[in-house]
Amino acid sequence: MPFGIILLLVLAALIFFGLLQTVLDRMRLTDTEALAFIGAMIIGSFIDIPISSGATSITLNIGGGLIPVVLAIYILTRSKTPSEWGRAITSAIGTGVILFFLVKTFTFEEGHTIIDPQYIFALVAASLAYILGRSRRSAFIGGIVGVLLLDVAYLIEGLIRRSPIQLHIGGAGLFDAMIISGVLAVIIAEVVGEIRESAQGGSSKEEDRELTVTISDGFIGHDEKGDNSE
Repeated sequence: MPFGIILLLVLAALIFFGLLQTVLDRMRLTDTEALAFIGAMIIGSFIDIPISSGATSITLNIGGGLIPVVLAIYILTRSKTPSEWGRAITSAIGTGVILFFLVKTFTFEEGHTIIDPQYIFALVAASLAYILGRSRRSAFIGGIVGVLLLDVAYLIEGLIRRSPIQLHIGGAGLFDAMIISGVLAVIIAEVVGEIRESAQGGSSKEEDRELTVTISDGFIGHDEKGDNSE
């Protein structure tokens, strides 16, 4: 079983037992919504939609190429600050571009790296996504979409060079790298946020906000009046 699916199943179990409630609140997702997206990714990972065949053969994996984009857009629609839209988009594009140049600069084939390249991509993508996104939601979006943009970059490169393309968007090892990257990006954001808060006496510029409890979309969350709060 692919590691990405195993990780999704573990996340589903943690959510089911209420162990990720705080993280979901910060992402502005309910338990039901999160479990629905996880289920869609797992089921969709077994479904491929052929887009073209022949010399240029392109297929789209539903779980790895479509659902993550829908999830990213859905999370962004819950954001109330235009600046977070900018950070999320910058994080996704920046992560994708840097990953593409890393792939073109270094050899990541089996036997040339100590660990599997997909884990290298995931770690690099997660770190870049947080640095560029500076919030939990932006980092998560940058992590999953940034990795997915690698396939888009390969597609664009092939079309420009008019060379044969065999592309499985969101499938194979990229699915695992994308899931790992998104999870790691949130973990990094959580850890860095806690360290900054402790170092600044319980409040940091990024986490300094005025909290008001609201009932929205069927769950209790937090509205934030800050720029880089979550």
